[in-house]
Amino acid sequence: MDLATLTLFIPACFALNMAPGPNNLLSVSNSTRYGYRISCVAGIGRLLAFAGMIALASAGLAVVLQTSELLFYGIKIVGAAYLFYLAWQLWRADPGVEKASSGSSVGVLALARQEFLVAAGNPKAILIFTAFLPQFVDPTRAVTPQFALLGALFLMLEWIAISAYAYMGLHMRRWFAEPRGKRLFNRCCAGLLSAAASVLLMARRA
Repeated sequence: MDLATLTLFIPACFALNMAPGPNNLLSVSNSTRYGYRISCVAGIGRLLAFAGMIALASAGLAVVLQTSELLFYGIKIVGAAYLFYLAWQLWRADPGVEKASSGSSVGVLALARQEFLVAAGNPKAILIFTAFLPQFVDPTRAVTPQFALLGALFLMLEWIAISAYAYMGLHMRRWFAEPRGKRLFNRCCAGLLSAAASVLLMARRA
């Protein structure tokens, strides 16, 4: 790929990576509750989901999602329901229990699974890859290597976004050190996740 295309792609892509959303909110929440390292490691679940979506978009399978209204809305409803479930868990979370279990490896796997399911439960993400990445592909050249490079760059920038939001959560952890403050923060995150779920329910294919 030529340098001019990459110069346009990288800032546009990074702006997309840094946009507030359910997964970035999870990074903040997880870092505040369990620590920076655990939040970053959990983000691998999100990267796996996005890598799968990029592969689907590259193979053209995302067209099925665009044309099937039933499939689109089915994924959307399941994804929104999972966000509401996470919001309910955060609302009821006990800050004392969170502190005791912050170093658990099982907890890391569970958080990574959360990241994966939240990303996979958003059908608009696949459509974003279908609409966004192809704009930077030169049809006169081999498409697959270009898609692979753009996808790899997207995932690398997404990892930077995960780290940035987790770092933000690390500082917020100091502000909410007391159990009462943690409970307030958890409930604020629960409200934001519920709002994200509501927005997802209202999303359309185009």
